[in-house]
Amino acid sequence: MKKKKVYFAEILKKYKYRIQEGDIVAGTIIHSEEYGFLVDIGSDKSGYLPKEEISINFKEKSNDHLLLINTTRDFFLVAQNQNNAQYILSLKRLDYIRSWKRIKQIYLEDIVFDLKIEHINKGGIITYLEGIQSFIPKSHVFSKNKSINFNQLKNTTIKCKLLTFNDSKNQLILSNKSANFSIIEHKFKLGEILYGEIIIKKSYGVFLNIYNINALLHNSEINTSNIKYRGKIIKTGKLIKTKVIYLNNKEGLISVSMRNIKVMLTPLQQY
Repeated sequence: MKKKKVYFAEILKKYKYRIQEGDIVAGTIIHSEEYGFLVDIGSDKSGYLPKEEISINFKEKSNDHLLLINTTRDFFLVAQNQNNAQYILSLKRLDYIRSWKRIKQIYLEDIVFDLKIEHINKGGIITYLEGIQSFIPKSHVFSKNKSINFNQLKNTTIKCKLLTFNDSKNQLILSNKSANFSIIEHKFKLGEILYGEIIIKKSYGVFLNIYNINALLHNSEINTSNIKYRGKIIKTGKLIKTKVIYLNNKEGLISVSMRNIKVMLTPLQQY
């Protein structure tokens, strides 16, 4: 027996289903135009996919290989054109929905990942996670040295963790420090006594390299007000004995103190 072919439009009519803005609909590309594609979505009016609604991938100039005639796939229904009642479709917005679902899963699982550095500005590093532009503030970039040559980092990869996000504003903040903090073998503990090398001096204190993590030793936590004695201890490259007084695993932040720790000058530190 020859089966009767049932069209999608007939199914919609049978169940009195009315498509509306925000729906995800299946459609078949039927025609390519200069500024977009006509899509059969099973309604009395065809859908239209503008080229600017094709992809969120900033690196791909064209996704035409995914938009061949007679290709069937899902589309996001953006709106209905008031002039011709044609449905405006989007692949980009569908990708946004799926990207944000993956991003939220990454955040929940606290994953460390490698991303390519695309751009650098005064505030930090710009990269892309799941096709969404992301930002790494300079304060969240780890360096073993006194300073970072950000220009040399362009087109290299960097380890990151997702720090904060706002899907309604399409904002992603990442941290390289947090990623480095989570992958080191040593697990820091409050009250732990550790030696650190002084790598950066600031007006408010110094930063130490402890197990390849930058730890802050604030001026208030240096156990002497004797400037001459302090000068012998607080020198770049020196190893000093400290105690961990603050830990923030999420942001990769550590603060240490020299207070209530017996510090002995070695012969090398005396000169």
